[in-house]
Amino acid sequence: MRKLFGPLALSFACLALSPHVFAQAQTEVPPVVPGAKPVLVDRIKVHGKALEGNLEGDAADRDVLVFLPPSYQKEKNRRYPVVYALHGYSIGAEQWSHEIHVPQTIEGAFAQGARDMIVVLPDSKTLHNGSMYASSLTTGDFEKFISQELVPYIDAHYRTLPNRASRGLVGHSMGGYGASRIGMKHPDVFGSLYIMSPCCMSPQTAAFANKDVAASIEAVKSPSESASLPFIPRVYLAMAAAFSPDPKNPPLYFDLPVKNGEPQSEIAAKWAANAPLAFIDQYIGNLRQYHAIAIDVGDQDGLRFDTIKLHNILDTYAIANSFEIYHGTHTSVVADRFQNHVMPFFSKNLCFQASCQ
Repeated sequence: MRKLFGPLALSFACLALSPHVFAQAQTEVPPVVPGAKPVLVDRIKVHGKALEGNLEGDAADRDVLVFLPPSYQKEKNRRYPVVYALHGYSIGAEQWSHEIHVPQTIEGAFAQGARDMIVVLPDSKTLHNGSMYASSLTTGDFEKFISQELVPYIDAHYRTLPNRASRGLVGHSMGGYGASRIGMKHPDVFGSLYIMSPCCMSPQTAAFANKDVAASIEAVKSPSESASLPFIPRVYLAMAAAFSPDPKNPPLYFDLPVKNGEPQSEIAAKWAANAPLAFIDQYIGNLRQYHAIAIDVGDQDGLRFDTIKLHNILDTYAIANSFEIYHGTHTSVVADRFQNHVMPFFSKNLCFQASCQ
């Protein structure tokens, strides 16, 4: 594959051959844990002021799933830590809930000893199937919505422990990218961080090296044409909307790293500037503020190479982090990971007392 922008992430080249890695997939369901008590599920909408007026016309009122622990209805004076769980590309919060098999896996985690906490799944699906949790006039500022609007809303409407030490952030795939990006920039909001199989950690312009793919992407002139594209070109349209917005370039309001078949270095630079492995060195002080950081990825996942790089950078800076390469693909055991690794991690590392800061 001819490369137009110099060395590119090999992991995303692998993704181009394996579209299922971003999409909702059938995942292995952990066995029901005997004696597990039911959690309460609230399906709500949260208005995002940071999303108002986005050029794509995506809804500013976002679906949010809130899972309340078994004790929530009984212990009226009790307050709880909150875990915010970010979904991947091409799925929304509802589909993400099926992929990680909640509430069953949340109930199973509690039954196996995880402490009671609230789990929140916000929806960030957009016109091109994913916001990348970025800050863009085209999609709206999802980074701000998650970190500065959703969190205060949940604190105002539920009995939470409203401090960073009692908040966790986790995400998978595009959500893992979101957890990395938001986590690096907002340690004042979250106290523990779990990054699952993150996508897009390196500059992502590989598909434009393929002339046919590049031409199909560049040919899109309307949202309806976008909807008819294959999976991978749509991923790149989502990235363009998130990473290179252009309010003077209707009707899609973004620029591409290729124009008329020629590479656009300034646009490619914008994409690179949104790659966590490129900007992580600016946020080392922020990452040091986390009580705990965990990272995992499957041994058959094309994203493992950049995930390993993320772990190695944290090690280079002597930032404590747990890291595991488990047996599986990008999605195969994500439900098991959520029940038996993510939930116990936050049970161990979040603060369950009002006195924590």
